[in-house]
Amino acid sequence: MSAHKSNIALGLGCDRGTPASTIAQCIAEALTQAKATLADVKAVASIDLKADEVGLAEVAEAQGWTIRFYPAAELATVDVPNPSETVRKYTGTPSVSEAAALLVAGADLSLLIIEKHKLRGPDGRHATVSIARIPT
Repeated sequence: MSAHKSNIALGLGCDRGTPASTIAQCIAEALTQAKATLADVKAVASIDLKADEVGLAEVAEAQGWTIRFYPAAELATVDVPNPSETVRKYTGTPSVSEAAALLVAGADLSLLIIEKHKLRGPDGRHATVSIARIPT
């Protein structure tokens, strides 16, 4: 399924202290998988626990994005393909990136085009990116 020439939403997750370079690389890899470009990105979201995450802020600023931050309780209401008990333990929701992408896109599961792309940076910190198509 190609996301070509469509508006997409990114859901972002990362370990505390993940550098912007790792997050940006993870986004680039996920976009490549989706056959999409940075220009297709119309919405970006994460969990409110990450509202002070420097790496996320740097990536958003570089792209001119405003990240929408959702509380765990709201993210936890979203049906996702890859819920994680570990994520739930630390954040209060079984999904950050998938749920955030779907929420900000105003989409359902059928529009999730990249489920959960993970990247471990050179420093060992992880970023995750999910991509949903924004319904037209």
